[in-house]
Amino acid sequence: MADIIKLLPDHVANQIAAGEVVQRPASVVKELLENAIDAGAQTIKLIVKDGGKTLIQVVDDGSGMSETDARLSFERHATSKIQQAEDLFKLATKGFRGEALASVAAIAHVEMQTKPEGAELGTHLKIEGSNIIFQEVKVVPKGTSLSVKHLFFNIPARRNFLKSNQVELRHITDEFHRVALAHPNIAFHYYVNGSELFNLPKSNLRQRIVHIFGSKTNQKLVPVEEETQVVKISGFINRPQFSKKSRGEQFFFVNNRFIKSPYLHHAVLSAFEGLIKPENHPGYFLYLEVDPASIDINIHPTKTEVKFDDEHTLYAILRSTVKHSLGQFNVVPALDFETDPNLETPYAFKDKDAELPKVAVDATFNPFAEPGTKHVATQAYRKAHRSGTGDKHWESLYVGLESKVGKDTDFSSLQFESDTITGSIFEGKLDSMESLATTFQLRRKYIVTTIKSGMVVIDQSRAHQRVLYEKFLRNSTIKEAVSQQLLFPLSLSFSKTDVLLLDGIRDTLTAIGFVFDRIEGESVEVTGVPLSVPESEVGIVLDQLIADCQQEVGGESFSQTDVLSKTLAKTLAVKTGEVLDSASQLALVNDLFACKEAMVSPFNKPVYVTITENDIDKKFI
Repeated sequence: MADIIKLLPDHVANQIAAGEVVQRPASVVKELLENAIDAGAQTIKLIVKDGGKTLIQVVDDGSGMSETDARLSFERHATSKIQQAEDLFKLATKGFRGEALASVAAIAHVEMQTKPEGAELGTHLKIEGSNIIFQEVKVVPKGTSLSVKHLFFNIPARRNFLKSNQVELRHITDEFHRVALAHPNIAFHYYVNGSELFNLPKSNLRQRIVHIFGSKTNQKLVPVEEETQVVKISGFINRPQFSKKSRGEQFFFVNNRFIKSPYLHHAVLSAFEGLIKPENHPGYFLYLEVDPASIDINIHPTKTEVKFDDEHTLYAILRSTVKHSLGQFNVVPALDFETDPNLETPYAFKDKDAELPKVAVDATFNPFAEPGTKHVATQAYRKAHRSGTGDKHWESLYVGLESKVGKDTDFSSLQFESDTITGSIFEGKLDSMESLATTFQLRRKYIVTTIKSGMVVIDQSRAHQRVLYEKFLRNSTIKEAVSQQLLFPLSLSFSKTDVLLLDGIRDTLTAIGFVFDRIEGESVEVTGVPLSVPESEVGIVLDQLIADCQQEVGGESFSQTDVLSKTLAKTLAVKTGEVLDSASQLALVNDLFACKEAMVSPFNKPVYVTITENDIDKKFI
């Protein structure tokens, strides 16, 4: 029988390995940036075009490589980070498996220029699909410049699975943030399609966070510091009042390596318990330093998941550290504006009896008396009161006043104010409409109305979502949305990444009804909003739009419009717990059944249930 087990060719093995290492352009950026940091670079430049599909270039001033090392770096499992298997348990570097460059070179056009310190000439190397095109000696600056062009050029199926340029660029920016936050002592430059997006000089951690997420982030940060035998914790957490409904600005770093840990995330959430709403998420930038031998970072290809030896102790320390910082820096608000101060008794008065207030009344006050007459009347009243005849001769108080106010005074010229009835909104049809209205609200959540066969129970929030969703989708499709101009422009501040995202969906937002005067830097100026959006909620709506657009969404115009319409409908819809009058209930029911798809909400959840008369009869059998 012939042998059936054969060795795979190197180029096939590299392409298979690329499936684990290179999932999207952001994976290439992560590997190249980590290699530059391991090379001891002090300044790193990242250049990206077309979401990383056309070009990803990383330039550093690190140690560089010799001619032999430059060629060997593209071989599988060729690395300078480890020498033996035991080194895996005490890693202090980023990349260590030696698969990154080999996998990238198998699915892209790679060009490298490198020169070590002290050498006169460097090396210029070009590889396409694991095939070496040329390698030559060239005059290049110290360090390494590595360009990756036409990613997945020889695997069309993988390239078709990539998202739009905007989505891929967002993933690249996320990886850039993670690396830049882990190394504030290194200068970073980030260029997108020829324009500079980030210029991060060497700084401390707080300045690095502010440079990335905007100047207003500085007031949100609360320092965290704790050192134990198990772990050293440092970094910052956001104040509770700046928590968001979306998961943003949440970073864990272990030994300067970004990780994802739901277990540690729960520890931070439990520390914020009672300070933020249950549906909100706090922001944090936490750095943990542990013994490299106590963690395993090789359990996942992307190395973003780690395994701790003693997770329970780490959980308890992290939770208490965050709680201590929240209390130490007096983050919990001392003033409660919802409490009536009149109901609070000072501590000094705890044993003091209550005293009835004394009310002084001037019984002689006469608003119609002349200045001179008032004095005379007061004296007369006191004299009569002392003599005990005040009640009997009260008429004497008004002697002389008849001349001022005659008996025949004519009041016909006086005019009295009255409320003017300007008409009803419903033009006289209110009575008939109330008689036809057969709806009522159940527990401030459901609207119950009758039909021929029984009754319908409608979820008021989901029903309003469906009505608003179809309205926004219709307006954005026909591009005839009505915009309400603001009396004064509204200026909002976002991070550079969020402003870049808003600029990318500007046309779609304009079609829905938003009008922007300026979107640049860290500020957005809004001059018009859709009719359904109150001015006070513009910031909340845009925050929610940014959060939803950061999810995995296709880049087609329809998909983008669909996401924005869903977000606006969810944000502006009537919430559970709101009281609706009879007219609003009836209008919502009519609008719902005028929709094209009234049975489900925009998020494919049932809007109403029908209870027939037969179902009710069966309950009484």
